[in-house]
Amino acid sequence: MKPIGLLMREHRLIERMIGLMNQRLQRIRESKDIGPFFINTATDFLQIYADRTHHGKEEDILFRDLASRRLAPEHKRTMDELVQEHMVARKTTRELVQAYEAYSTGDIGSLKDIVRCLDVLVTLYPAHIEKEDKHFFFPSMEYLNQTEHADMLQKFWEFDRQMIHEKYQATVTEAEKMINYQHGAQ
Repeated sequence: MKPIGLLMREHRLIERMIGLMNQRLQRIRESKDIGPFFINTATDFLQIYADRTHHGKEEDILFRDLASRRLAPEHKRTMDELVQEHMVARKTTRELVQAYEAYSTGDIGSLKDIVRCLDVLVTLYPAHIEKEDKHFFFPSMEYLNQTEHADMLQKFWEFDRQMIHEKYQATVTEAEKMINYQHGAQ
């Protein structure tokens, strides 16, 4: 398997979640009903899986390794665009989290921000994934030899192994903060 095979497999899972988000967006537009839990599930998926895990492998491994090569101008331009799109996705996901938190505390006006953020994300991701899958990934592999492909794939697997620990260390740290805050508030 080439490194891009793993990234493309991750794209299929991201596409499934984006499809669900698009369905929820249509429901919100029709009924103004967000429903419980979905936004939290979607934003957790986007932050941990799509951004930290998937984009992390792209930016911290693939793009970093490619940055040391003499890329054709169109490949360099595409890589820069992809990084910018990752930044837009991160920012929009943070805004979605904030809007949903406001909505959850009774700010009904934040519904328009939730709709806007969902709309940006369900529009951005399919085009972004197509750009990577059809216009960048295959040419990017030409800059690396077979040994570098194998090394990169190994780095991807190691990156993934660390992610579960990173996620749950952060979860426990947040739980400790909540418990300490609750004990201090009493």
